[in-house]
Amino acid sequence: MIVLRTPGGVSLRLRPRALVVGAGCALLAAALGVLALGSGDYPMSAADVLRTLTGGGSPAEEFIVTELRLPRLVTAVCVGAALALAGAVFQSLVRNPLGSPDVLGFTQGASTGALLVVVAGGSSLALGAAAVAGGLVTGVLVHALAWRHGLPGFRLILVGIGVTAILTGVNGYLLTRAPLMDAARAVLWLTGSLDGRGWVNALPLLVALAVLVPVVFLGCGPALRMIELGDDAASALGVPVERVRLLLLGAAVLLVSLAAAAAGPVSFVALTAPHLARRLTRAPGPNLLPAMAVGAALLVGADQVAQRAFSGHQLPVGVVTGVIGGGYLVWLLATERKAGRL
Repeated sequence: MIVLRTPGGVSLRLRPRALVVGAGCALLAAALGVLALGSGDYPMSAADVLRTLTGGGSPAEEFIVTELRLPRLVTAVCVGAALALAGAVFQSLVRNPLGSPDVLGFTQGASTGALLVVVAGGSSLALGAAAVAGGLVTGVLVHALAWRHGLPGFRLILVGIGVTAILTGVNGYLLTRAPLMDAARAVLWLTGSLDGRGWVNALPLLVALAVLVPVVFLGCGPALRMIELGDDAASALGVPVERVRLLLLGAAVLLVSLAAAAAGPVSFVALTAPHLARRLTRAPGPNLLPAMAVGAALLVGADQVAQRAFSGHQLPVGVVTGVIGGGYLVWLLATERKAGRL
């Protein structure tokens, strides 16, 4: 185990295997990104892509790479990393492997905010802002309903499931009230799509990651490990449990909401990426950095499959992540059952 100490006195314990897994998944995401930048109607080799990214390409290549393809890739990387980080935080806080934004209702809340804008005929910019607002309002609502002299994980999950069921019904009703063309656009967004994403979609999430990742890693990372031991044990070790939990919940809900605003409620990434990271690192704890790398690689790879699986037709990336994540969840449940843990 490697121990790093920051100038502020914060100690970070890093496991070599976790570092290797995180670096390997980051390299995989980078390789898939280069492949994505070179694929399409105007194919380019990896060498041409790298030369263009460093400023040595022709004007046509620079336009195709930096203006058309790079924003979509950056959006995929940021959305995958944000969802994975939020999923790892939620699973650690509730001490339950099913504790993800999809289960707790936050993605449904973001969808409700977006659908309200669709019904009202708002712009794409207003849709993104409403998705963020819907996710944050849902986070506040779930916290308020689950709070009673503390916030036990099982209560948070039960309240989240109930809120998800209610918002699913509300979203279905809003779709019936929207004009036909707007409803079709909303269904595509609700599936999760990276089609047509530009810098306006990627930059807000990129800024949020630059701000929130240090907060989660440096400010709350060590405390999150202790909270996994239980509230009483963490309090005995000097952790301000409720304050840390509230800060982490706020950061995770904001990441989920901004990810939904950028690409729609992409399913299963927040649930699957932390599980895969934990299995690859074979280490206890939230595995925040490996989870982010796995999430980024997973979404970039899923987007490539969505674009290339069927010639002449692109799938929404949420369809691919749903198939992958659902298949992984079924396999995981079967494995746990065979091992006698279910």
